[in-house]
Amino acid sequence: MGSGKVLASVLAGAAAGAILGILFAPDKGTETRRKIAEKGTGLADSVKDKVNEYTDAIAEKYDSVKEKLTGLASEGRDMINQAKGGSAGDRGTSMKADVRNSMNS
Repeated sequence: MGSGKVLASVLAGAAAGAILGILFAPDKGTETRRKIAEKGTGLADSVKDKVNEYTDAIAEKYDSVKEKLTGLASEGRDMINQAKGGSAGDRGTSMKADVRNSMNS
């Protein structure tokens, strides 16, 4: 189960418990309604805070992935340009020789 589902379940359980506790308390109707409104406002604020936290975390991950992909795309273009110029083949031959030398040593 994802952390978002766990959080939603915990918040729903807390809200249900708070509402049931208030409904079964021996208060006047107006006092009970006021308490329910206060709890609802507090829960709504809590949910908004959690949503903002998750939104910020997702935005940070998105920016990180975007930055990495931009770098990889740039490296790929550089490799293609080097291959077109013939230097990639020379580099491949050099790497092959290095591997053979290290295996023979």
